[in-house]
Amino acid sequence: MKMKKTIALLLMGALFYNAQAQQAVGRPESLQRFKNTTTMVVLEKNPMLEYNFKIKETVEKHWNINNYEIITFSTSDFEKARKDSTKAFLVKNTVYNEKDKTKSKFDYLCVELGGDYEFIRQMPDIASVPICYNGVDEESYGYKLGILCQFLQNHIKLTTENPKLNSKNILKYYNSQMADIHDKTLYLVDCELNPDLNTEAKIKAVYPYKFKIVTREEAEAAIDRKDPDVVLLHKVGPEGTRKKEVRCYKAIIGASDARLYYFAYHMISDKAKEGMLAKDFQKLAKAKKK
Repeated sequence: MKMKKTIALLLMGALFYNAQAQQAVGRPESLQRFKNTTTMVVLEKNPMLEYNFKIKETVEKHWNINNYEIITFSTSDFEKARKDSTKAFLVKNTVYNEKDKTKSKFDYLCVELGGDYEFIRQMPDIASVPICYNGVDEESYGYKLGILCQFLQNHIKLTTENPKLNSKNILKYYNSQMADIHDKTLYLVDCELNPDLNTEAKIKAVYPYKFKIVTREEAEAAIDRKDPDVVLLHKVGPEGTRKKEVRCYKAIIGASDARLYYFAYHMISDKAKEGMLAKDFQKLAKAKKK
C-alpha cells in the first residue's frame, strides 16, 4: 500500500510520539459525520496477503459500530469511494514521525473519513492504533486484530459521547483505569516476553496479581469469546528486524471491552530488552484505584 507520509496520527500515535501538531481525539464535526457513514474495509493490493483474509474474518466477528463493505485499495472503486463523504475507511497505513531520529516505520490500523480531498493524506483520521513495526511477519499481530478493531470503535464512541475528552486529557482518562487490571488475569503471549522476564517465577517476583503465559491461539480465543476476566498485552516491537535503539511500545487492553488500561514505551538496549520490563510490572502492581 502507498505510504502516507504523515506523523503518527490519533490516539496511540499522538500518545506514543507526543506529536504536538496532531490530535489524539477526532474533531467533533468529524466524529458526528462518522455516525452516518458506511465503513469501507480496505484490503491490501496483494490478494494473497494473510492480512486480507484476517481482516475480513475480524470485521465479521467484531465490527458493529456501523455497516461495512469490503473494497480493495488498488481498484478504481476505492478512488471513487474515498471522495464520498458518506463513507469511512478502515485501512492499514504505514506511518512514521519525521522528528523520530530512529526513522522507524509502523503499520497502523486507522479509521478515516471520505470526502472531496485531493490527496489521501488529507482524509481525516478519527481513530488510529499501531499494530506492528513495518516489515514484521503478519502472524505477530494477526491474532490481535479483533481487539484492536474493538478498541477503535470504542474510542470513537467514547470521544463522541464525551466532548470534554481531548488531546490534553485523554491519556489521563485511560491511565486512571490502570488498577482495575488487578481483578483480572493478564495474558502474556509466550513469544512476546522479554528474555529477562520469560518465566512465571520471574514475573511473580515483580507482579503479584493474576497472569498467565499463553500462546497466540489462546489469546485470540479470549478475544473472540470476549472474556471479561482477561486483559492482554499488546506489544509493538521490531520482532528481531532491528535489535537496539528503537522503541518498544506496550499497551494492556481488555479482552471483553477493549478498554485501554496501560501503555508505555522504552528504547530497546542490552539492559532494556524487547517486551515488558520489570518497571512496567511494578507500576501496574502499585497502581491505586481512583
